[in-house]
Amino acid sequence: MMSDAITIRAANTADAAACLAIYGPIVQTTAISFEATVPSVEEFAARIENSLSAWSWLIAEKEGRCIGYAYGHSHRARAAYQWSVETTIYVSAGYQGQGVGKTLYTRLFTELARLGYCNAYAGVAQPNEASMALHRGVGFDYIGTFRSVGRKFDRWHDVAWFQRKLRETPP
Repeated sequence: MMSDAITIRAANTADAAACLAIYGPIVQTTAISFEATVPSVEEFAARIENSLSAWSWLIAEKEGRCIGYAYGHSHRARAAYQWSVETTIYVSAGYQGQGVGKTLYTRLFTELARLGYCNAYAGVAQPNEASMALHRGVGFDYIGTFRSVGRKFDRWHDVAWFQRKLRETPP
């Protein structure tokens, strides 16, 4: 169970550097993210601003320090997809497996459902058993795998896809 000292709040563009402190090493050393280079603080701030324009971006903090974040973003651009959302989550290595991800996602699902989104989707680059367990643990169902869809570090990687119902119908 998560400590009471951890708070969840809405992000703002000033959180970009703190989020990048978590995300940057993932980009540089893993295939969890398919980005090849770490984005600038300005680019990351623009991503936060974009997410806040129609979805939600949440920060988990402990003692005033960002230890994780989760956000919603566009699933697909066509009008028929307007009630579906893709989600992304990252938790600092020292806080994984302590309920931070579950708490972030639970709050994110509430926010996205309030905004009218009906279905959430998440892609998990393989291998990543911890993320697979997190997604299953918060109610996502595995729906399939895109085989060899991303190439990073001179090898192909699969992405497992998950779906979670947020609400039955749009508002």
